[in-house]
Amino acid sequence: MANILIVYGSTTGNTESVAGRLEKQLSAAGHSVQKLKAADASPQGLCAGKDLVLFGCSTWGDDEIELQEDFVPLFESFDKIQAKGVKTAVFGCGDEDYKYFCGAVDAIAAKLGELGSAVVGGKLKINGDPDDAADSIKSWGDGVLAAL
Repeated sequence: MANILIVYGSTTGNTESVAGRLEKQLSAAGHSVQKLKAADASPQGLCAGKDLVLFGCSTWGDDEIELQEDFVPLFESFDKIQAKGVKTAVFGCGDEDYKYFCGAVDAIAAKLGELGSAVVGGKLKINGDPDDAADSIKSWGDGVLAAL
């Protein structure tokens, strides 16, 4: 049984919905899963003692990549999360009509890589309503589970 943490930032509820789906899927596979809003996450040692940490964040803005507002303070303190050697995965929701579709996912994955984390499962980018992407979410979750 793996110790898994899901940390997410959600404004409209889409990313929260994906986090909930993943929590159910990973729990059903027999793992211990904790889900935490980014606004409630303390960066100090966030990844310590975890087998896998999933980060979910929506993307805003068209002129530049803007992370969901609750996720920004955590992202700015990523140097304190102790991600080195920890498996991580990144997902997010966005609108493919924007220049930086799900750019927050790319920014978070890049930062985790710089910190020495093993980013697994590829990056899950969801356009619009997560209900329309249920199969993609499950498939991605299966890939993350396979990486444990």
